[in-house]
Amino acid sequence: MLDGIDYNPDVLTCLANLSNDEVFTPPELVNDILDLLPKELFENKETTFLDPATKSGVFLREIAKRLMDGLEKEIPDKQERINHIFKNQIFGIAITELTSLLTRRSLYCSKTANGKYSICEKFDNEQGNILFERVEHTWKGGNCIYCGASEKNYARDGELETHAYQFIHTENPKELFDMKFDVIIGNPPYQLSDGGSKASAGPIYNKFVEQAKKLSPRYLTMIIPSRWFAGGKGLDSFRTEMLNDNRISVLIDYLNAKECFPGISLGGGVCYFLWESAYKGECKIVNVSNGKSESEVRKLNEFDIFVRQNKAIFILRKIIRGEFNYISDIVSSRNPFGLPSSARGKGKRFNNSIKLYSSQGVSHISENEVLKGHDSIYKYKIMVSKVTSEHAGEPDKNGQMKIISKMIVLSPGEVCTDSYLLIGGSDNKKEIENLHSYLTTKFARFFLLQAVTSINLSKDKFIFVPMQDFSKIWTDKKLYDKYELGEQEIEFIESTIKPMELR
Repeated sequence: MLDGIDYNPDVLTCLANLSNDEVFTPPELVNDILDLLPKELFENKETTFLDPATKSGVFLREIAKRLMDGLEKEIPDKQERINHIFKNQIFGIAITELTSLLTRRSLYCSKTANGKYSICEKFDNEQGNILFERVEHTWKGGNCIYCGASEKNYARDGELETHAYQFIHTENPKELFDMKFDVIIGNPPYQLSDGGSKASAGPIYNKFVEQAKKLSPRYLTMIIPSRWFAGGKGLDSFRTEMLNDNRISVLIDYLNAKECFPGISLGGGVCYFLWESAYKGECKIVNVSNGKSESEVRKLNEFDIFVRQNKAIFILRKIIRGEFNYISDIVSSRNPFGLPSSARGKGKRFNNSIKLYSSQGVSHISENEVLKGHDSIYKYKIMVSKVTSEHAGEPDKNGQMKIISKMIVLSPGEVCTDSYLLIGGSDNKKEIENLHSYLTTKFARFFLLQAVTSINLSKDKFIFVPMQDFSKIWTDKKLYDKYELGEQEIEFIESTIKPMELR
């Protein structure tokens, strides 16, 4: 880590991720995040830093490198400088016992802070400034009151990790170090199973951000999933708080998480931000895609959700200026017929049967098996897959997305499982066919994209898709003309959305 030691290759670039939810941060990305902080922080021997979710120790290691350079004039003796930095300026809370050892090894060159080979001479205990204490969840009603983890999945004996992260399992985080930090920085765990369906998980990265703010640092910066922009289970209050916090001065947003974390799929991308206690104003939004970045200074809270693409915001403002009705008004809530995704009927028709569409194909059920949505059974309507077409909601190599993977006009006497949403409902077949045609346009799917931050579609994702007169057919050309879009605006839509065939 320090001068005179060869780091080629850097071992922290070679670590496998713990999971898609506990991701090691590449050193290059760490330094991009550190570049957001004022340089003078690293030239002040009083500045204190905390990583409340350290895994490899890479954030603290890179901070130490900058402090070693920044304090060279003030503390010229190298060993004295090392002792001061590690004893007084750098602190961490590990997420597991294993990562506490890894972090100490990264920082102190020893798995114990006071070990024989530790480069810092000032510690009289094994942990040093890297805390780890096994913490148990506090269960109530089958879930942890602090993080929402499922008691069924995480009530474990002493041989297994509890994943009860120390930083967020306390009402008062100040008790952990009993000191004030100038900078809180890190890459927290993203989610934990909350005991719902097989794939159900609740986000926890928001809890690290909220807990960090309780410590009143001068600066806060974390890299987290971007799902909070416009969705995410249990993130409504977090989104509202973030969008209305005018202390966020910079937000760097990656549509494709692989540009930050090669080898993982994280639907909706990732972002990192700089929060400054002394700042009040608009936010510099930086969009990063395929190695290129574009920035714009604007308000985070212009809409109830965050529209991530800077170029899209100008088109959206133009569209919504004269629109009052949106497709979301005619989209069903989840599970339109009360039939779970696992529902299957008989292979052959039988008396008074209706057709059931599921992810496994078509079968037949009786009408009395439908638990709700009876008014829609004998109407024309559109079935749309809840899962977007891209792998984990990521754009292709050209930065384009299709958004809607499967969309079929259902006839009277046809229903679907919870794998799909329902749009519209009419006795007029032509009207529904025109709606279907409209939803295949790049125009409509572009505005759908602006509210999508994960692999899933839902009613609220259609809030920016304007309603049309469906007595006639709509094409992209007609829509571009109707809304008087310019060449650059049209080019942006065309370059963002993949073509979609009518089926």
